[in-house]
Amino acid sequence: MGDLTVKPWKRHGQDRLYVNLPDGTTVAWADRPTKVVTIKEQRYQGEALALLRQYLGSSVTLRPAPAARPGEAVRRPEPPAPRRPGRPVELPKATVADDLAENRPGAALIEAIAARGPSPAKRLLMRVLRRPSEWDSWYVGLEGERRVGRELARLSPRGWRVLHGVPKGNGGDIDHLLIGPGGVFSINTKCHQGASVWVGDTMARVNRGQPAPYARASRAEAAYVQGVLERHCGFPVPVEPVLVFVGVTSLHRAATRYTVRIYQEREVSALGPLTGRLTAAQINQVYAVARHRRVWLQS
Repeated sequence: MGDLTVKPWKRHGQDRLYVNLPDGTTVAWADRPTKVVTIKEQRYQGEALALLRQYLGSSVTLRPAPAARPGEAVRRPEPPAPRRPGRPVELPKATVADDLAENRPGAALIEAIAARGPSPAKRLLMRVLRRPSEWDSWYVGLEGERRVGRELARLSPRGWRVLHGVPKGNGGDIDHLLIGPGGVFSINTKCHQGASVWVGDTMARVNRGQPAPYARASRAEAAYVQGVLERHCGFPVPVEPVLVFVGVTSLHRAATRYTVRIYQEREVSALGPLTGRLTAAQINQVYAVARHRRVWLQS
C-alpha cells in the first residue's frame, strides 16, 4: 500500500479522490459525495479500497468493471513503453475498458450526472414546478457537446476521426479531439444559449460580463494534447485549439492574432476541407494513440 498515493481533485462541480501509482498512473478513483469507487486496475483493488476507506469510511460502493461485448474479453493492455527517438510506440489494441472511441459526446458530463445528478422523476418534478436546479447548467453543457458532436460526425467521409470526453491526467477532460488530414484539433465547447459573445486573443465576454480565459485555456489544452501525442507517435503532430460556441445569438471575433479557431457549431464544417498536415498512415497512428485511455491518464 506504500506505493499508492491519494490525490484530492475538485473541478467543474466534482469532488474526487484519485489513487495513483508513483509514476502518476491512476488505478482507482472515488466520488466523495456518493462514495462510489471506480477501479481502473483490478490488481490494485484491495489496496485502493483500503486507502479510500481511510477518507470515506467503510461504507463505499464499488462500481463494477465495464462488461465485455458478446464474444469479447476485457483485456488489460500494458502501459506504453518509453518511446525511442524517431520511432513510434507500439500500443496494444484498445479494449472495451480503455478504448475512448466508445465515448459518446458529453461522456464526462454523462458520468457525473449519473453519479450525482437528480433522478429522472426528480428532474421531471423540477420542470413541472419550474424550479431552477444546480444541474441545469450541466444539462445545457451536455446538449452543447452533443450538438457539436453531431457536426463533427459529418466530417468522417472526408477522412476525419473524432474522440469525445478524452480524460486528462491532471483532471478534467477534452470535449472533442478531431484527427484528420488537416492535423489535430483540440475542441472546447461553450454553450451560452441566447447570449452575445465577444472573443479576444486571451479572453471572452458573455453578455458583456466578466472576462473568461477561454482562448488562453484552449491554447494550453492544445499544447498539452500535442505533448502527449508526440511523446507516443514518434513524429511531429500539429495540434490547433478550437473554441466552439453553441446557441449564441451573436459571436464577435476581435482577436488580432487568431491563435485559436473560433466557430459557432454550424461552422465546424470549415475544418473538413483542410489537408496537407497528416498522411493517412499518420492519421491512423495518431488515432491509435489518442483513443487509448492510459496514454492520457499517465501524462
